[in-house]
Amino acid sequence: MNEKYPELIRESERIGKPMDLFWSWFSLNIGIMGLVYGGTIVSFGLSFIQALVAAFFGAASFLLIGYLSLPGKKGGAVTFILSRASFGKKGNIIPAILCWICLVGWLAVNVATGTFSLNTLIGAFGVTITDITTMVSLVILVVFILGAAVVKQDILVKAQTFFSYIFGALTVVILAVLIPKTDWSVLFAMENGSWLGGVLPAISIVIAGSALSWAMVASDYSVYQNPKTTSDRQIFWYTALGSAIPLFILMVLGILMTSNAPEAMASDDPIAGLARQMPSWMVIPYFFTALGSIIPPAVISLRSARLSLDAMNIQVSDRISVVIHGLIMIILPVYVIFINGDFLGAFYMFLGYVGICLAAWASIFMADYMVLRKKQGYFPDDISGDQTYNPVNWITIGIWSLSVLIGFLFTNTPWFNGPFAKGIFQDNSLGVLLAFAVGFILYFVYAKKQVKNNENVREVK
Repeated sequence: MNEKYPELIRESERIGKPMDLFWSWFSLNIGIMGLVYGGTIVSFGLSFIQALVAAFFGAASFLLIGYLSLPGKKGGAVTFILSRASFGKKGNIIPAILCWICLVGWLAVNVATGTFSLNTLIGAFGVTITDITTMVSLVILVVFILGAAVVKQDILVKAQTFFSYIFGALTVVILAVLIPKTDWSVLFAMENGSWLGGVLPAISIVIAGSALSWAMVASDYSVYQNPKTTSDRQIFWYTALGSAIPLFILMVLGILMTSNAPEAMASDDPIAGLARQMPSWMVIPYFFTALGSIIPPAVISLRSARLSLDAMNIQVSDRISVVIHGLIMIILPVYVIFINGDFLGAFYMFLGYVGICLAAWASIFMADYMVLRKKQGYFPDDISGDQTYNPVNWITIGIWSLSVLIGFLFTNTPWFNGPFAKGIFQDNSLGVLLAFAVGFILYFVYAKKQVKNNENVREVK
């Protein structure tokens, strides 16, 4: 560890290879939620071709994550340490809080999804699913996640990779079984929906739930790449393709399943609806491996949430952190499953609220790298150590706040209705993309002005 800059990764640890990025991101994006995204796309009333187009562009949004991985190599630090360069060390507490909320939210989503998957697995053995069995499933899953949290990182990665291989192989088998049974004449006869009011919002939902949600850790993997032997192009493409390929395949499978049975996504438990479209002999192995692929990312989110507390200057012991996040993992899914009763509705609401804030941050992080850091690099005193240079960048915070406000004005949820959330902005995540666009344009102009006036532009030695 560098004593002067303790948050910078040592050069001796930066020995990764490009293929490591491909498999890391592949394992993070091959999971049961890909099927849910596919079903969600169909729910917008799209034709089969339109649904495929939405899935393709939704998956292609991981080009953004490919680009946001480049700062990790350049700065030698993880994403939310690099974020200090644009927000200031103390100003960065704002996106750190956002990161914690997002991680906790996705932790709850994973637990709820895992609970539905465990219910489906139990139901395959002939057990009747009730509120009691659902609660038992939830508690069992939380206990497994908390227990896995003490496992060493390398073992966790190996387990995640193993289940990813098996889950991916079973997904290919299901496609092989489902495709010959599909009535393609009916599928291609499905009427077109609105390109502007259906396809675009469907794409926005996928982007908000996938690429933008991963933006907060985009550089956390690339930072371990060897900066002398790995090119920016390799980091970009291995990250983007490793993420997009499995997600697109799973969404296509979800589209086929939901197109054959549109009611699958209409139930309170969409996982069970999708399971009914599978061959009965496949349900048990498929959802067993699905559970295996859900637990490691949940553990990673749990550990990252703990680090986010440190970034917010909230110091708690590991034991207290486990208690806090353990309670959250129970309380939020209980609300979604038993009280709200609308998993997808709660999921979309979560994406609407957190996605807007995260999109605004991601756009600033991207513009900052594109205009400033790509050429001048990250000055170590800006992101690590005890120096107090630029503690709060109020202009950046102002741009972020304005972008978030505009995003909310064009978003409607059960708890909040933006005055402009009408027409194509109603009941979707287009407000998220709008927040990203506004934040990027404003910060890009601001950063260009910095370059022009030679303000705060220092060459990193």
